Formats: sequence, structure tokens, C-alpha cells
Amino acid sequence: MSDDNSQSGSGSSRKSWAARIMQSFSGEPTTRAELVDLIQDAELRDLIDADTKEMIEGVLDVAELKVRDIMIPRSQMVTIDKSQSVEDFLNLVIETGHSRYPVVSDNKDQIEGVLLAKDLLPYGFKLVDEPFSLEAVMRPAVIVPESKRVDALLKEFRSKRYHMAVVVDEYGGVSGLVTIEDILEEIVGEIEDETDDNESDKSTIRRVNATRFSVKALTTIDEFNDFFATEFPDSEYDTVGGLVASAFGHLPSIGEVVSIGDLAFKVTAADRRRIQQLQVSLDGFAKTQDIN
Repeated sequence: MSDDNSQSGSGSSRKSWAARIMQSFSGEPTTRAELVDLIQDAELRDLIDADTKEMIEGVLDVAELKVRDIMIPRSQMVTIDKSQSVEDFLNLVIETGHSRYPVVSDNKDQIEGVLLAKDLLPYGFKLVDEPFSLEAVMRPAVIVPESKRVDALLKEFRSKRYHMAVVVDEYGGVSGLVTIEDILEEIVGEIEDETDDNESDKSTIRRVNATRFSVKALTTIDEFNDFFATEFPDSEYDTVGGLVASAFGHLPSIGEVVSIGDLAFKVTAADRRRIQQLQVSLDGFAKTQDIN
């Protein structure tokens, strides 16, 4: 009996952080703005830490987003053609390191299915007797409209246990794709794995050859100017990535090139949110286009 009372008392004393937040204020929020203010105030009162605050705000943001707001655009989709042999697309799978690939025929509007990279393993280790057939191993593709709410899609991902969906516009054309990781990153921030660039590496500028250099997008303008003897202003942008994105006028895709002053910049790594890595050429725009 004493044990039951002890457990009951312990349970009542361990109130959730949400309950403590609400009890700290006399009035209840009636608008989203008031709720955000309450959450920010809760952080100032040390009821929650900064990470928790950002996660709550991420959940609130997701509730207002549509799939079109977070999808990977069509131009950045990595796809496999249904007519390709495994020898044709194996290097692509190895180089990109994705776990899922839309399978298309003719063009990206003709989605035939989805290939899971792990489904290649039995063939690589000769665990099956049948010859490889892309049509036999690919899974059905999940199709969602651009207008679908992100929170509803997350619930669907969880309940139906799939991780990627192809996004289509109102005319049925493919406009991009979205993964469960894209949604989670809206809540908890960028999720990096062992295949992502290691931004903790102190070497932000690396010489490739006599006239070309690999530069991390987070390199500060000051550091860049010191290295290349340039005079790019740092009043509007702190990093080279910000400067280059401004020169493009949009968030560029991998392979796009722009000239700024006497230098040419090619995007060599990027996601749908930011530029990650650049290659800088002293030779100008025309010669930079052949960078591999």
C-alpha cells in the first residue's frame, strides 16, 4: 500500500513540461502568435531549453505547410530509367548514396515505381538465381498532390510505413518528391549522415589544381578575400554561399555556374535549402563549365 502511495505521489510530482508552461501563465493563448510568444517566454523562464523551443516551433510551422513548400524540386530529383541495366545505373546509386530512387520511362512525368537500393544486395551477393530485373524489384510509387498538408502526409508516412512520395501538380505532371526526412528536418533541423559533407573540417578552401579551388559555402567573406586577394563586400552576406546565391538570384542546382568579378563559381553540392560546396575557377565562365 505504501508502495502504491509512493508511486502515485511520484507520478503527480512529475508534471509534463507542457503543463508547467501553461501553469506559469494566467491567460491562455488565443492565437498562434500568442502561443509562440508563450513558448519563447517559457525558454526565458528556463522551463524549456532552446532545442525544445525550436522543435515546438517547428511542429507549429509544419502544421501550416503544404508539400510544395518542402519538396525536392523536379530538377534535383535523381531518377533511374526503366530501360537501364544495373550496370548503367549502379555508379549513380553508389555516388549519390540515396536509399530510394524513382524509376521513370521516357521522362520524369512517367513514374513507373521506386527502386530501393537495398533490393540490389541479393543480386550483388548472388543470393538469388534469377537474373536482375528492374521491373521485378521496384516497388509501387506513392503519389501525392502539391497541395497536401505536410502534417497529414507525415501521419500517412507513419501509418502506411513508407518513406518517400512523388509530388504532382494539378495537371498530373511531376513537380518533385518528398521524403519523411524532409518533414522531420522541418521540425528538428538538418539531419546529416555519414555521406554528408563534414562541415566541422577546418579546411574551408582547398586547391584542386593551378587555377581551380574547392570552397565550402560557409567560408566567410573575409577568409575568402584574404585567400584570393578579392574585395567582395561583407556588409550584406557573411559567407561565400550567401554571396553566390545572391548572384544567381535563386537557390541554384548542382552544376550551375555564375561569374562574379574575375572568378567563376560552380555549385558542386547543394540541397533544397542551401549551397554546400563550390568550385572556384580563375579561368572564367567558359572554362569552368567543363568542371567535373
